[in-house]
Amino acid sequence: MVGHSENYRTKRNRNSVIEDSKSEVAKAKAKRNTTKPRATKPIQIREVTAPMIRNTQDALSRSDRVLVAVLAILLATASAAVGASMTYRPHADHVVVAPVPVSQIAPLAVAPAIPVTAPTRATADTVMSQLLAEHRCLSEVMYYEARGEGADGQKAVAEVVFHRMNHGDYGHSICAVVYEGAGHAGCQFSFTCNGIMAQRREPQAWRNAEILAARILTGEVQLRNATGGATNFHAVSVQPDWADTLTRTTQIGNHIFYRSGLRSRAS
Repeated sequence: MVGHSENYRTKRNRNSVIEDSKSEVAKAKAKRNTTKPRATKPIQIREVTAPMIRNTQDALSRSDRVLVAVLAILLATASAAVGASMTYRPHADHVVVAPVPVSQIAPLAVAPAIPVTAPTRATADTVMSQLLAEHRCLSEVMYYEARGEGADGQKAVAEVVFHRMNHGDYGHSICAVVYEGAGHAGCQFSFTCNGIMAQRREPQAWRNAEILAARILTGEVQLRNATGGATNFHAVSVQPDWADTLTRTTQIGNHIFYRSGLRSRAS
């Protein structure tokens, strides 16, 4: 009886454990079913700030500049192509010549050939050397005679040089006019015979004279005959003996200008 009673209690305890397990499982399911759903984190919409707008505008501006540059290149290329097409000449192989009966061809008088000398490198170098010499002579006369007179004073001296060239009795080039009588007492412009050219030039003043001379020779600066056709001038600080024989035209800065067809010293 004792053994039977123990078996009975064992079975009963086992059944109780099983029931408790089922009860726990049922409670767990019920709890899971009644659990509230987890709240979903709202999606934050990021506002477009002012810096982002400026960055976008800058990017568009850069794109516009690139587009403009590309268009400029295309226009330049198109212009070159149009220019090439306008100067194009067909090759002789592509020219179709219609046959003409021999009886319709009249005899032509053939003129004697005129020999034509093609320009050589030596000729080009000579011309370039002459142009450079003319520029240098004009720069020198403006620098040494009027470097302290400003652009108007230097242009007035340049006018005297060109008036003398047009006159015909002083030389037919700028250098011939400027250096007439150079090296002795009969020089027409005092700087060519008083030794001042041996002194060191003022760099900036010399550069200004060179630039003005180039602008005059290329026509960028027009001489307006401010001196009234003067062919002579002198500084106000001196009274040369030839001044009374000429007609005074004007005074520009520290120089007095005269007009005459007679030959005399310029300064």
